[in-house]
Parts: sequence; structure tokens; C-alpha cells
Amino acid sequence: MNNKKTFGGIPEEYGQLAKAKIVLIPVTYDGTSTYQKGADKGPDAFLDAAENLELYDIETDSEVYKEGIYLADTITEDASPEAVYQTVYNKTKEYIAKNKFVTLFGGEHSISIGAIKAHYEHYDNLTIVQIDAHADLRKSYQGSPYNHACALYDASQNADNLIQIGIRSMDKSEKTVMDYDKVFFAHEMLLNVDWMEDAIDFMTDDVYITFDLDALDPSIFPGTGTPEPGGLMWYETLEFIQKIMKERNVVGFDLVELCPIEGTKVSEFLAAKLYYKMLSYKFAVNDEIIDEEDEEDDNTNKIAKFKSKE
Repeated sequence: MNNKKTFGGIPEEYGQLAKAKIVLIPVTYDGTSTYQKGADKGPDAFLDAAENLELYDIETDSEVYKEGIYLADTITEDASPEAVYQTVYNKTKEYIAKNKFVTLFGGEHSISIGAIKAHYEHYDNLTIVQIDAHADLRKSYQGSPYNHACALYDASQNADNLIQIGIRSMDKSEKTVMDYDKVFFAHEMLLNVDWMEDAIDFMTDDVYITFDLDALDPSIFPGTGTPEPGGLMWYETLEFIQKIMKERNVVGFDLVELCPIEGTKVSEFLAAKLYYKMLSYKFAVNDEIIDEEDEEDDNTNKIAKFKSKE
């Protein structure tokens, strides 16, 4: 599908591939989800919402669209999970080879498998940061290793480093694959005031972020296929993304699992806002956008998962 419009309605001069630093690849696939369907409608809803964004970001005092955002042709392949994986993988590799900052918007989480692989093959010692409600570590599901339930299995086996954030739902079988030291379960994050710093300490210099939007709490993001209670809230999410962008080199990211709800635009607008904020943090030239670290908390009763409780 050819996208004739630009992302967010930005002027065409900032939407040309030759000049753009950023590429956005929409992927309209929802072939393996098992609960609520509709993630195939996510990219169009996201792009429509983006046209209503204010393109000036107050926090970073920047207009990141001026870095150039090229809206690539939508990937509509749906013949099989394997075919989708291969198409996404090839297209992502193509734009990485052009020295672009590649971003994707799904679609269900299986679309991330090819994007992640294209990045970890290109960047040595790459950390994959998965922000998600679900572990997604099954080796195969419903007869395919390219199912949404397997979205991070390949990365767990072949990428240099995988860190999982916000997990609060998983199958028992996934315990055999999971690296517990690098998993931040939602119920433990609630007690660990240092979870952001702890997670970043595990990251290598280069980072790819795969962001399943069901990581967010349904109270602020109801429009997803499998909403799980107890998720991340808006400002803590932004704070974490800010910290990663400042302290590490993020080389690309994807956002997945928007399932629009008829009669409301809350979820798609949040997704568009989050996408633009992530770009703003990545490309902002103002080094002072991140607040100085808070003074050390004197409350010794709070538990930090990876720090001494004494």
C-alpha cells in the first residue's frame, strides 16, 4: 500500500526519503492474535491520530519532524506468519543499510521478530528492551515460531542481551527460557524505586526498543487486544524512555498492538503522542531535558530488587 500522505501532515520537504533521518514502516498484520482482533487497523488509526498532534514538543523545546520522517509504504503482507516475518526483516534491513533510524508501527507483536533480527544482525552487542505485559517467549505457538506469543523468543536465543520490562502475564513454560535477573515484573517494580536505573545498568551501549502498548495500564490505554491490569502509567513511561535515550544509543524501535475501539480516539492518540515523544527524546539537542537525578531516598523500608536491603 502506497502512503501518499506524510506522517502527521508534516511538510513534504521533511517527508522525503533522501533527506529524512527517520523511517516509519506501518505493518497491518493481525494474523496470529488470539483474543481481541483489530491490530491490523492500528496503523491507519495511529496515522490519522498523528495528523492531530502538535508538532512542537514543549518538554524538549524541539520540532523533531524537521529531522525528517519518511513514511514508508505500508507492509500489508498477510499470507502467513513466516511471510510477514520475512517481509518485515527484508524491509527493515533495507532502510538500516541506508543509514536510517528505523521505526515500525504494527500490527500485532509478531511483526517485531523480523525488525529485531535485522537490528541485532547489524549492531554488535545490541540490547533488546522489551516493554510489555506479556513475556512472549514461547518457542512456537499454534504451529509457528512467528506467532505473537513468540515475539521475543528469537531475541532471547540470538540477540546479545534481552531485558523485559513490565511483565505481568506469562505461561509456565516460558520460565525455562527467561533470564530472571533481567526481567522486571510489574508487581516487583511497584516496590523498587530504582527499577529504571537497575534496568539501564543491564543495557549495553546500543539499544533497540520493542514496545507492546499493552504494557500500559488499561486505564490510560484500553485499545489493545489483551489488556492487562497493573500496567505502566504515562509519566513513568516517559521518564524511563527519557533515561534510556540519554544514557544509551537507541538505534531503532517499534510500537505494536494498538487495537482501536469504536467511538473513542484515546488509545490511538496516546500511541501517536508516545511515538513522537520517543523521537523527540532521541533527537533533541537540548541536553538539559532530563531532570537532574533526585536526591537519594532516605526511606530504607522501600525494597529495591537489585540493591542491598540493608
